[in-house]
Amino acid sequence: MSKLTIKDLLDAKGKRQLTQVLTFTEEEARACEEAGIDMIITARGDMLDGARRGAPNTFLTGGIGYGSVNSAEEAVRAGFDVMRRQQADAVYCFGDLDWIKAMSRSGIPVVGHVGLIPHTCSKTGGFKAVGKTAEEALHVYRDTLAWQEAGALGVEFEVVPHKIAAEIAKRVEILIISMGAGPGDAQYLFGCDIFGSQQAKMPRHAKKYADVYSELQKIYQIKLDALKAYKDEVDSGAFPPPECVVEVKDEEFEKFMDQVDKI
Repeated sequence: MSKLTIKDLLDAKGKRQLTQVLTFTEEEARACEEAGIDMIITARGDMLDGARRGAPNTFLTGGIGYGSVNSAEEAVRAGFDVMRRQQADAVYCFGDLDWIKAMSRSGIPVVGHVGLIPHTCSKTGGFKAVGKTAEEALHVYRDTLAWQEAGALGVEFEVVPHKIAAEIAKRVEILIISMGAGPGDAQYLFGCDIFGSQQAKMPRHAKKYADVYSELQKIYQIKLDALKAYKDEVDSGAFPPPECVVEVKDEEFEKFMDQVDKI
């Protein structure tokens, strides 16, 4: 499949919902591409190379770590690093809107975040929905307009009431990427939640489509049993067996023994 462009993403607004998945490994990125996922995002800088290797033809958004930049100049430099060295198509960034404006002016497509923002959620009352009152909803709308004015490609809406998110999506030109915010321009889930690869309780807005954790536990037990069997054989002298060692001809061994004590 051919990689979607920013124009393709924006042209899809109001016509179909896109899909976006956060990946943590090259294998997950490859599976996303094979499954036809529209966009991949990775917030870990060390994963970007792996994501691009796994999904060379999928739109990739790379993250600038929270707190890793302190000025517009640093944001631009970090954005170019993510896009150029690690082959991302856009940059996911928290930070001052002046930084976003500087990145946008420099030609760096940026995705922002409104609603529930985990690292600053204390300001909105903790890990809970944002926008359940008219006042909060208007604040979400104003934040979205601010990101749009700053030149962002889109914003992640995390745990915003779906009616509020849908209404805002109709009023802005940028992408509304929904995580627990009902139908938007794109749906966003973490791969680990989709796969069911963690034992931890999933957030309400996520959905598990597989139970990889149970399978991984089975694989772990197989590995553990194999290691115990190996140790038992070593302890008993059963390992190494004849087929796991290399022989030497008797005459060569005799020559060795004849000379070894003379060294």
